[in-house]
Amino acid sequence: MRALSNDRRRFTFSAAALIALPTTMVALPGAALAVAVGEVAPAFELKDTHGKTVKLADFKGRHVVLEWTNPGCPFVQKHYSSQNMQSLQKEFVGRNVAWLSISSTARGATDYLEPAALQARYQSWGAAPTALLMDDAGSVGKAYGAKTTPHMYVIDPGGKLIYAGGIDDKRSADPADVRGARNFVKAALTESLAGKAVSTGTATPYGCSVKYAS
Repeated sequence: MRALSNDRRRFTFSAAALIALPTTMVALPGAALAVAVGEVAPAFELKDTHGKTVKLADFKGRHVVLEWTNPGCPFVQKHYSSQNMQSLQKEFVGRNVAWLSISSTARGATDYLEPAALQARYQSWGAAPTALLMDDAGSVGKAYGAKTTPHMYVIDPGGKLIYAGGIDDKRSADPADVRGARNFVKAALTESLAGKAVSTGTATPYGCSVKYAS
């Protein structure tokens, strides 16, 4: 994806929107996962925003990050307006990690975007995942137990899940909170790539609820 303008106006939230955040935020300490850390990650295949079929098996032997996302969510916007998510994508894709951003937003949801529009939105933000995938039916999201946007998963080269949960420990929609946050995804990848055990395998996911099809 090409580098984009830094037009911060796209990420400006009105006072009314910020007041409404508590009703959209979901924090799920102890939420049950459909697959547990240490287990084999469920296989899947999805179409990307260009209509190409992408399979988890395509990345066998590599670390894989799964990022559940929805550009209409203020918590997702937090990590893109601050360039936090793009920086992580670029750093680890550059280290041969496959980064798969997944939209499980149902077609009937108010913030659903067609593939071309979704691609354009993330391209305008300078996103750099390996692929941006459409999970309109929500089957993959449910297989992983994805609850929020963002909700992050890290899979090791052997196909086992080694991290699942929130991106960091600052459960807010304020971009300023990225600074100083403990980034669990970065830590898990850094440790695993160095051949070390992941010190924090799970953490509370937070964000907007995934808008699954009913």
